Amino acid sequence: MELIDFILHIDAHLAEFIRDYGYWIYAILFLIIFVETGVVVMPFLPGDSLLFAAGMLAAQPNELNVWIVIGLLLIAAISGDSLNYTIGKNFGMKVTKIKIFGKQFVQQEHIDKTHAFYEKYGSKTIVIARFVPIVRTLAPFVAGIGRMRYGTFITYNILGAILWVVGITLVGYFLGNIPIIKENFSKVVLIIIFLSILPIVYEVIKEKFFNKEAK
Repeated sequence: MELIDFILHIDAHLAEFIRDYGYWIYAILFLIIFVETGVVVMPFLPGDSLLFAAGMLAAQPNELNVWIVIGLLLIAAISGDSLNYTIGKNFGMKVTKIKIFGKQFVQQEHIDKTHAFYEKYGSKTIVIARFVPIVRTLAPFVAGIGRMRYGTFITYNILGAILWVVGITLVGYFLGNIPIIKENFSKVVLIIIFLSILPIVYEVIKEKFFNKEAK
């Protein structure tokens, strides 16, 4: 419940962090994005909503510098994906077999969904996955397991990070202080989450209904 509250009211929590920690907020933002993209078992950390909220706060006087936020979070997103790729390449199959309390550490269904993305979009999955929770964290890991050529991976990694970090942060920067958005931030977060999972919903519906009809 605390995690849900943090995600839905991340604007208020970030404002508290700024008051409590000052410039250390930049390190906190960096760490959250780095871990969310770089540690395969942490896909539940906020990504899209955090970028939007950071952009929104950067638009307010004496809060955050939007260009420092974008620069640091670009580095966090790119290096996080690179770490995840390296883990997948060197320890992938071992990690997928780890169990805690009888449950698989990395859920097979999540890996299967990510594999399905690769089958449909190929290397572009690294870019598209940036905007899809859970898949965003698993995509570089699966790319490492599949031993995607690193030159190809890093190219799409950088492109995806630029589109994701710059795009969502600037949307928050320019739109976040519109009164109706600012006063209904939790609803905006839910809309962001809904839009980000639409590709998965579409693929599930397509698989269950359209492919059946084709057969």
